[in-house]
Amino acid sequence: MRLIGLDPGLQKTGWGVVDAEGNRLRHVANGVVASDPKKTLAERLVQLHDGLSEVLKIWQPHSCAVEETFVNKNPTSTLKLGQARGIALLVPSMAGISVAEYTPNHVKKSVVGAGHAAKEQVDAMVQILLPGVEINGPDAADALAVAICHAHHVGTAENIRKVAR
Repeated sequence: MRLIGLDPGLQKTGWGVVDAEGNRLRHVANGVVASDPKKTLAERLVQLHDGLSEVLKIWQPHSCAVEETFVNKNPTSTLKLGQARGIALLVPSMAGISVAEYTPNHVKKSVVGAGHAAKEQVDAMVQILLPGVEINGPDAADALAVAICHAHHVGTAENIRKVAR
């Protein structure tokens, strides 16, 4: 099963694609969709929409996971991040791809084993779980962690369905 993880942001939305077969994960691709800060908010959201649509078209994931975001102290930044997150939820859903959401603590706990793990610990575990991966920046690393978390949960759900039959 091919899975994509998304780490939404207005400036940069990270994406990471992995193939999951049972408990085995294989890195497929990762990167960032960026928007131009000189453009209007609406134009930037279109850039994110178009960029994510292209990523989905190229890599054709079966399922998607998006990281939930916490409220920042700056309400304007929080609102803009929420709009970027809306694009990250909308694009795969419009493509007929199921979308799951995970909190940052849930992602960290799934990847590292501790919900309050440091970013460096998450990055190190992504490197261990996806040997030889070349990560295209911190946003892509976060997106790969989201994809790994989703792979663990999709795999567990599939195992439960098999046992229930």
